Amino acid sequence: MTTASSAETMTQPSASSTIVPKAPGRVPWQREAIALAIGLVLLALAPFVFTDSYSRHVLIMVFIYAVVASNWDLSLGYGGVFNFGHIALFGIGVYAYSLLTKLAEMDPWIAMVASGIMAVLAAVLVTIPILRLKGIYIILVTFGFAQLVMQIIISQSDYTGGTQGLVRIPTLYWFDHNMVRDAKFAYFYIALGLLALSTIFLRIFVRSRMGISIVALRDNEEYAVSRGISLVRQRLITLAASAFFTGIAGAFYAAYQRNASVEVFGMSLATIILSMVLLGGTGTIYGAIIASFVLTVFSEAMADFGAWRPMITAVLILVVMLAYPGGIMGMLKSAGDLLFNRRGAGRK
Repeated sequence: MTTASSAETMTQPSASSTIVPKAPGRVPWQREAIALAIGLVLLALAPFVFTDSYSRHVLIMVFIYAVVASNWDLSLGYGGVFNFGHIALFGIGVYAYSLLTKLAEMDPWIAMVASGIMAVLAAVLVTIPILRLKGIYIILVTFGFAQLVMQIIISQSDYTGGTQGLVRIPTLYWFDHNMVRDAKFAYFYIALGLLALSTIFLRIFVRSRMGISIVALRDNEEYAVSRGISLVRQRLITLAASAFFTGIAGAFYAAYQRNASVEVFGMSLATIILSMVLLGGTGTIYGAIIASFVLTVFSEAMADFGAWRPMITAVLILVVMLAYPGGIMGMLKSAGDLLFNRRGAGRK
């Protein structure tokens, strides 16, 4: 009896077998959480180092771009969906917040969350026609969606201001704190909090079974579908998940800048954000965030070069991508492997 029961116990899967196995090369979540916490703490100390409004403004814009780029990386890098309508979700957040606070007189904080929800609904709407499409057809449909949203906003000029945009948009508040004359101190921490929440959400998502399934669909769609993974369901969830914080980032951008313009739907901003995703390394989340810092700070440092600035930035991107196709994260990984190998050789 003892032998039989022991054999039966050995054949039964344990509770731990339901846990998602750690992929080769994946950093344990405990170490990742510690590294992320350290990084956020260091960023939280930045306002005490950079006390002028301009430096804080640059960092706030970095945080906004980082949120949009890292969420785009979820659908593009992990999901393999070439969603060129992603920047439209940011624009929807901008205008949703502007109209809700300016016309409907909704509380700014509630309007910000509502803007994220509207971006999710828009993502679901654009996902429906691309559920069965592949490649260039997805690009065409999503790009057309972005242009359609922009034309609707331009045509409804009585409410949206058309090509002139909207100004004097109600800003956020923090109890009785004066956010206008604090050298962007409060805005900095709100933007940092938004980046922290977005990053934590994205990393939990990609580490979950849902994240593993969308990567399986990206790498081998036929095999993944044959194993029971629903292409329609996973693609819908992926695009919807990448939309929420993108819409909130758009709402925060409108509250921070206090204006809304159709330029947020233009190719200029889309190119900048996409460059951050590619330069950082797709399928990493952190790569897009780091690239947001690099490109934004580098672009500001090159301000005196005028028309040469975008050319110099483009050359930088090309050099990094040619040397390290995996982007900045690939470069950091190569440097880490090289350092580890040298340490190992030194010990021998």
